[in-house]
Amino acid sequence: MAKNKGVAPRLAEALGIILGVDEIPLRLHAWDGSEAGPAGGPVIEFRSRRWLRRMLWCPNQLGLSRAYVAGDIDGPGDLFESFSALSSVGKFAELKAFRPPTPGERWKLLRTAVRVGALGLPPAPPPEEMNVSKKGRLHSKKRDAAAVSHHYDVGNDFYALVLGPSMVYSCAVWEDERTGLDAAQEAKLDLVCRKLGLREGMRVLDVGCGWGSFALHAAQNYGVDVVGVTLSKEQAASARERADAVGLSDRIEIRVQDYRDIDDSPFDAISSIGMAEHVGREQIGHYALKLHGLLRPGGRLLNHAISWNAGEMPPDPDSFIPRYVFPDGEMLSLTIMMGALESAGLEVLDVEALRRHYGLTLRAWVRNLEENWDEAVRLTSEGRARVWRLYMASSALGFERGLNGVTQVLVQRPGGEEPPLRRDY
Repeated sequence: MAKNKGVAPRLAEALGIILGVDEIPLRLHAWDGSEAGPAGGPVIEFRSRRWLRRMLWCPNQLGLSRAYVAGDIDGPGDLFESFSALSSVGKFAELKAFRPPTPGERWKLLRTAVRVGALGLPPAPPPEEMNVSKKGRLHSKKRDAAAVSHHYDVGNDFYALVLGPSMVYSCAVWEDERTGLDAAQEAKLDLVCRKLGLREGMRVLDVGCGWGSFALHAAQNYGVDVVGVTLSKEQAASARERADAVGLSDRIEIRVQDYRDIDDSPFDAISSIGMAEHVGREQIGHYALKLHGLLRPGGRLLNHAISWNAGEMPPDPDSFIPRYVFPDGEMLSLTIMMGALESAGLEVLDVEALRRHYGLTLRAWVRNLEENWDEAVRLTSEGRARVWRLYMASSALGFERGLNGVTQVLVQRPGGEEPPLRRDY
């Protein structure tokens, strides 16, 4: 019984207020050795009084995220188990913006902070946090470049640990749960090539080309010439090095360029894999029109993008993912995406949902990160590694619960050759 006389029961009450539940589904271990919560539940460690101080000033998802990234709290066991427990109760289960505490709840939090010695000025956010709104107008070229750099210019060696040899940062295509990550990523790249109907001598544009994996696969296996564009200087440097290493520099051109500035059309085919999430709702119509204009008549576009499946919910720029992972990113519904493509004059040929595939992909990335944790911390920072663990584990559960989807939409610019009567891939 001695363990229940420390600070843990008070912390459990405070966490219940923040989550909007009477009883928390987690086992809390506090810095003084005390414990609270259901025996056998997923364990959360409270390492510092600073956690409660953060929650006094920011009693929402962002405050919790800051505490985890800073190391004030930790999930030493299976993070998926802890997130599953959290996502089934309170404000997480409601899928709404966190309701701020009532005056009475704030008083209880303040009283608890006094009792555990947590009063003080708001702790500084972890250095891994970014407020991209200071970088200019939403989706201006300057601000988009800053947002992309924040996410992708973490270091190519760090991404290699997480993504594995394929260096593909988008949903893989799995034959079944036993398929290895690299094989699943190669299957995805080849599926995109087949959907686009690539043939030797074609000129292909890869929008948001990442580290050049699609460009390499398409040039090596289909004999096409590829122009890849990215806003990340680190990605571009790596993609060029990879193309040079296999003797394909004459077939693959990698540019640091905004897709809105491409002016050397036409292209026979366009791939956009995991890039449309950066475009935003206000710009998605312009995006579709721009890609339509870059295609030759009869040319195909494959748009591979995450979708939001949980109904209308306005983006919250002060939540975890916009501040730490994808500044200004927006997950649009499939309805909005297809409407933009069709309004731009593109004909829909095929739609394929890959939601379950992304859950498998993210779990594989989490395993890679956890198995290489010390090296990941050395290459970046402990906070950055924590950002990625939190982001990928919570995202995996979002796909598995059906809150998010990922869909490949194949479209064709009318004119030129007719589409096939049935799928030809």
